[in-house]
Amino acid sequence: MIYKKQYGHPFDTESVVGSFVPAMETIPYLTREPDGFSYAMDPQDILYGLGENIRGINKRGWVYESKCSDDPNHTENKSSLYGAYNFMIVSGKATFGFFIDYPGKVTFDCGYTDLDTLRVTVAEENYDLYIIEGESPTDIVHQFRQLVGRSYIPPKWAFGATQSRWSYMNEDEVREVVANYRTNNMPLDAVVLDIDYMERYKDFTVDEQRFPHFADFAAEMKAQGIRLVPIIDAGVKIEDGYDVYEEGVKNGYFCTNQDGTPFVAGVWPGRVHFPDMLNPEARAWFGSKYKFLLNQGIEGFWNDMNEPAIFYSEETLKKTFAKIDEYRTQNLDISSFFAFKNLVAGLSNNENDYKLFYHDTKQGRMRHDKVHNIFGYNMTRAAGEAFEQLEPDKRILMYSRSACIGMHRYGGIWTGDNQSWWSHILLSLHMMPSLNMCGFLYEGPDIGGFGSNTTEDLVLRWYGVGIFSPLLRNHSAAGTRKQEPYRFKNKAAFAGILQLRYLLLPYIYSEYMKAALRDGMYCMPLAFAFPNDAFARQVEDEVMIGESLLIAPVYEQNARGRYVYLPEEMLQVRVKCSENDRMETTVLPAGHHYIPVELDEVVFFVRKGHILPIARGGDSIQNVASVNFADLRLFAHAPDGAAYEYYTDDGETKDYDKPEHFVHITLDADGNAESDCADVKVEKA
Repeated sequence: MIYKKQYGHPFDTESVVGSFVPAMETIPYLTREPDGFSYAMDPQDILYGLGENIRGINKRGWVYESKCSDDPNHTENKSSLYGAYNFMIVSGKATFGFFIDYPGKVTFDCGYTDLDTLRVTVAEENYDLYIIEGESPTDIVHQFRQLVGRSYIPPKWAFGATQSRWSYMNEDEVREVVANYRTNNMPLDAVVLDIDYMERYKDFTVDEQRFPHFADFAAEMKAQGIRLVPIIDAGVKIEDGYDVYEEGVKNGYFCTNQDGTPFVAGVWPGRVHFPDMLNPEARAWFGSKYKFLLNQGIEGFWNDMNEPAIFYSEETLKKTFAKIDEYRTQNLDISSFFAFKNLVAGLSNNENDYKLFYHDTKQGRMRHDKVHNIFGYNMTRAAGEAFEQLEPDKRILMYSRSACIGMHRYGGIWTGDNQSWWSHILLSLHMMPSLNMCGFLYEGPDIGGFGSNTTEDLVLRWYGVGIFSPLLRNHSAAGTRKQEPYRFKNKAAFAGILQLRYLLLPYIYSEYMKAALRDGMYCMPLAFAFPNDAFARQVEDEVMIGESLLIAPVYEQNARGRYVYLPEEMLQVRVKCSENDRMETTVLPAGHHYIPVELDEVVFFVRKGHILPIARGGDSIQNVASVNFADLRLFAHAPDGAAYEYYTDDGETKDYDKPEHFVHITLDADGNAESDCADVKVEKA
């Protein structure tokens, strides 16, 4: 059951699309506070949710802010990253969920000030509070997802490997990347084009010197099974003669200063205007611009810098230069020196800048900081709504950096500019179930780390987690060590781990689609799958992938294995990636185990009574199109037989719910495998 309580005059974020009980007389579970509410926690209570954020799956013990922030340093002292996800589940003496539908800043003090008190503070008393009661956390997630709508479904090719770098500078660099993947038997489906493919960082342009025949090049790549995925930034360059800029100014489609003139900020191209993504007309106009690239054969995009990131505002920059002049003749003591030093450092993403510009919304003129968290959501919504008009029968890949609940209907996310740190492997694992709860099923980190110089062992271990993420993208920053997998010594291990990803795609895709279509979770904490296991509630470095798989990746440098807790007897599958994905299976009892895992190995576990369908093919697989989703080997530990509902479709069109997409596979105690679809062949491994 979902209940709603309204405070003040909320801004309609359009995040909620489902049904609920209209009103509550009093708030169950929570104590009303002057600026929000609180909850007295028991020592054993766990706090789940908040999407993409730092620290663990259990959010207890820290303070978090829903405030979309351009911050690449994802360290434990931060309170907010790129997204704002105001959904949380309390699991313990009482189990319930709550969602705060509010577009501005919300603070979740999860026992930071008082160890046993959850206190939520909302910047203004203009919000909708939803309370969700259910039988279990998974039931609460299901109800919440019905409230906010079906998760985005990408094309099937988008589950293949993606290679990215800031930047591949021209056609020949992209060709070199693809050739090296193919030469080294490494499957690949997409190459990302970062900001340098554009003409001087202008949205919806292509640099004709670097990519002189862009449509022909996109066709050339597609003939090799490769899609190009270009970046789109939130800022539109101010430049006479640039049609996007001139149309936006002419029609009043940009955010404005208080006096109504277009707001000026600095981002990649220098001085820019921000399209008013909260203005329905401006949003439709901006979305229509994706047609320029769709017409040239592009089938996937990533939206970036859409918190929106601000290097500087024109007004603050002028004040900063004036203040620097004041310091020029001063004797800089400790106080004045640090004030001087922080002047320039404080230019980027200055909170005061977000109070300088305004949106024209359906509910009137709004200052940006009051609706800040829904800017990126509406940028991706602009694209998603445009695709429905421009390509109504075709799935287009879309993922974004900034997001909030509601955007999950239009695209996925990657988890932003992480670092090549071992701690960020574990962080990427923690984010997966938390994002799934909020509806973001299509997600993944920058494999190998975006910032800093990576190492071969770190990239291998990160792929050991990443091959289970729906979005599998290797990405790195300009100036860092190049980290395409073919550049390292142990090419056979990298080839094998990528091939393993493709062998697993029948299961990964099936579990993703069932989670999306039924408002479920593709990835969940162990405690959700084993609610009566007290120890499973404490496990933070193992998760369930779909109904059958438990993964427990290695995430520490120089570790040659790790301790694993199995809540029940399971089938261990050990894959030797450097030896053509040689697989060995062992039945392990419930309990604690030390599991050796060499650098070239991936180990995962299949639940008792469950089936893991995988493809055949090994090193013959080059991309998703070469995976045979209808010829399956079945891994199972099923002495009493097992059944699996397998989802398969063409991966391109949108007729998701046809009954024929759902195939029922059975495996009896003697190992006899059957499917109820003649086109899907199954055989016990």
